[in-house]
Amino acid sequence: MATFLYQVGRLAFRRRWYVTLVWAAVLAVAGLGALKAPGASDEGFSMPGIESQKAFDLLEQRFPGLTADGATARVVFVAASGEKVTASENRQAIESAVGEVTEGTQVASAADPFQSESVSKDGRTAYATVTYEVGAKELTDASKTQLERALHMAQDAGLTVEAGGSAMDEGGGPGGAAELIGISVAALVLLVTFGSLAAAGLPLLTAIIGVGVSMATILALAHALGLSTTTGILAMMLGLAVGIDYALFVVSRYREERAKGHEPQEAVGLAVGTAGSAVVFAGLTVVIALAGLAVVGIPMLTKMGLAAAGAVIIAVLVALTLVPAFLGFWPKAVLGRKARKSGQIKEDGSLNNGGTRWARFVLRRPLPVLLLGVVGLGALAVPAMGLQLGNPGDEAKPTSTTERRAYDALVEAFGPGFNGPLTVVVDAKGSPDAKSAAETVAQRIGGTEGVISVSPARFDEAGDTAVFQAVPSTAPTDEKTKDLVTTIRDERSAVEAETGTMFKITGTTAVNIDVAAKVQSALVPYLIVVVGLAIVLLLLVFRSLLVPLKAALGYLLSVLASLGVVVLVFQQGHGAGLVGAEHTGPIMSLMPIFLAGIVFGLAMDYEVFLVSRMREAYVHGERAGQAIVSGFRHSARVVVAAALIMMAVFGGFIGESDSMIKMIGFGLASAVLFDAFVVRMAIVPAVLALLGDKAWWLPKWLDRLLPNVDVEGEALTRRPETEQADPEPEAADATTCKEVART
Repeated sequence: MATFLYQVGRLAFRRRWYVTLVWAAVLAVAGLGALKAPGASDEGFSMPGIESQKAFDLLEQRFPGLTADGATARVVFVAASGEKVTASENRQAIESAVGEVTEGTQVASAADPFQSESVSKDGRTAYATVTYEVGAKELTDASKTQLERALHMAQDAGLTVEAGGSAMDEGGGPGGAAELIGISVAALVLLVTFGSLAAAGLPLLTAIIGVGVSMATILALAHALGLSTTTGILAMMLGLAVGIDYALFVVSRYREERAKGHEPQEAVGLAVGTAGSAVVFAGLTVVIALAGLAVVGIPMLTKMGLAAAGAVIIAVLVALTLVPAFLGFWPKAVLGRKARKSGQIKEDGSLNNGGTRWARFVLRRPLPVLLLGVVGLGALAVPAMGLQLGNPGDEAKPTSTTERRAYDALVEAFGPGFNGPLTVVVDAKGSPDAKSAAETVAQRIGGTEGVISVSPARFDEAGDTAVFQAVPSTAPTDEKTKDLVTTIRDERSAVEAETGTMFKITGTTAVNIDVAAKVQSALVPYLIVVVGLAIVLLLLVFRSLLVPLKAALGYLLSVLASLGVVVLVFQQGHGAGLVGAEHTGPIMSLMPIFLAGIVFGLAMDYEVFLVSRMREAYVHGERAGQAIVSGFRHSARVVVAAALIMMAVFGGFIGESDSMIKMIGFGLASAVLFDAFVVRMAIVPAVLALLGDKAWWLPKWLDRLLPNVDVEGEALTRRPETEQADPEPEAADATTCKEVART
């Protein structure tokens, strides 16, 4: 591996113009394809196998058009204190507003609240449901403006008017500020780390090129592969983070090899052969974790994982080819200021830098450091035991939004369960009296404790399938609502035996409950598959049994601690205001699987980058303890910089208004903090210090079976001196750079 990548690095250095032009062509082709390709189809969320999805599919089959994907808006009218919406002036204002909305060219229907009996018992609140012929993303500005005009008409009449629903969705997703914050902080960290604008700018430039290729490719293939508009969010997050980190490790190793006296081309070859090998295996672990998301069985999650895995692969290819090509253009510019001015390149790996001092501190006190790290992360993981999963809706949005205010007004007027009714689908095919059977099912469900009302049943054209809604007494994300759904399903067999029919429960609330249950059941198999494959991969890299096991256990500590912090902030509300989370409640259903998958890949990144230098020193003859110090001497500063960059990129997404993106950004940033600074920088050296030479033990029979991938670059050190000669001297390279600059 190291020898092959060494040749790749030297080739990219020599043929830098060709490499650069190839990447420019790839970016141009992908960009052109993205511009000409049809927009994303956004087929919506689906999860095969769960009851609520089966009920939804039955609805689509028996009630064509009922489950159409047209956008909806629920307009809420609230009369002033002491007044009622049924008063003549208020009623006239509401009817005029509804009539104004109905005139829209994209409006399919707008229900008058007085005719549809959508008025609260106290007469102060009413709501009108507006249904559109097109989805939320296809709504024109004219339709949105007409809806806003209707709202203002009622407001001018003295009513409080708010609106919710998919028609009010502004699209969400990162709007550019998050990426700008992440890139700005990353630039500052790189500048401090390298002390050179060129060295700081090169990883940023190559990462942006990689993300550009990835995102353009995703957009170009979105329609053909059925990718949604949210598919690229994860790819952009990870592509930017690992793109900077992978380039950072290659550039750092290049500077190190130059400090040892190697000429530019040789230094690039050695950097790609050693640091590049670590990049390849680190990238593979991330790809395994992301591709493994397919185990969960959620199509949307599978597509997001595969798209992000593609972005990581592109980041690896950029680090192995484009980074050495750019180093060929600016071989001296990426060096430190003193080296550039004096022309004297000296060894900068000081024997007493911060990394060595910290490593020696841990070696002197391995047990206290280990206990402190494990106990600290364990304490942070405790809140995860009270994890509640769900999919927050408008109630999780800031109170400054009209959607949140509409949600709160409906809760106050109609009860907390009004915003999350259960949809019951009764399949009475084969029943002699379908209507009577459906009424019996409705009565049984309506008599269940926790159900406050049941709507009249609606039948399909054949008259053998009915659908009605049951309104719970508790909020959609309340645990009591989950218990209610479980109770109704548990009593189903008796009801079906009595009526001779079958019924299923669906609706947004039931879907969220079923999704949470499926994700929880899939989490353990997912971890077994991903961790198992990664342990095998790390076994090849480090040729040790204990190091991969230690890496996996450290990952579990960091992911549980980060999940505990997410629960602490977003569920229990401690410090929620600091991150802009105005509503606390259940954690997004996909959050644990997201966190487990992404953090595993990132955790293995730091493990490979840090421990591979220890392994390299140990293989080259250093004692176990001294190898730990050597690994920290060369890698600690770069790993810290990489972790700070990842935290900056992920932390920038905390400022987004979308609660899902905010939660993911916070969870990933905290996970990187725990894994890089507590697990990899403290627990890992403490464990290795306690194990000593045993850390690198591998049974002889297994050693003979495993292929030698040579991540440490041992084969490179055994090459004859003639092979290490640089055919392109630095002076000639500098002349080439000047010619390029003139051009």
